Amino acid sequence: MNKPHPHPSGRTNLASCIVATIFLIFVAIVILIIYFTLFKPTDPKITVNAVQLPTFSVSNGTVNFTFSQYVSVQNPNRAVFTHYDSSLQLLYSGNQIGFMFIPAGKIYAGRTEYMAATFSVESFPLMATATATATNGGVSPTLIGGGFNVGPTLDIESRMEMVGRVRVLHFFTHHVESKADCRVTISVTDGSVLGFHC
Repeated sequence: MNKPHPHPSGRTNLASCIVATIFLIFVAIVILIIYFTLFKPTDPKITVNAVQLPTFSVSNGTVNFTFSQYVSVQNPNRAVFTHYDSSLQLLYSGNQIGFMFIPAGKIYAGRTEYMAATFSVESFPLMATATATATNGGVSPTLIGGGFNVGPTLDIESRMEMVGRVRVLHFFTHHVESKADCRVTISVTDGSVLGFHC
């Protein structure tokens, strides 16, 4: 009488698990490759296109003006860039002279958004500098313009920061941010912008 052979179910289950594991690892690798080549989050790019001072005045060693900055923000991602907590800051000699929050918004995938920020800067004192002139063989300081020698130009710094998130494939949310720092040179005589470097 022949004995019945045991059914090799244990080996079949083990082989199926190994094949399924290899398949899942392969799928995970493909997803990671696609993610890092096509959907990897990238910080937006800020380009400052123009800086203007619609109003400008100097009086008794203090200056006040209206500041306008025009920028373009490019979203290179394949998903919407939602920005919030963004701001534009003005500095003079390391001190803040102006600040503005940028309203929250969205920039769609691959799009470029054009933005304009305009706000008034309260009066602030210009830095006093002394010029030395030779008199009677010696050197003595000379102050010009009511005790101030402000020179022909005024340098300020603008700092724009955009903070937000990009949601990839509707599941993964990534924090992104971008900054644009510019040094702006202004003519003290008429408030014209002589140039800016970012």
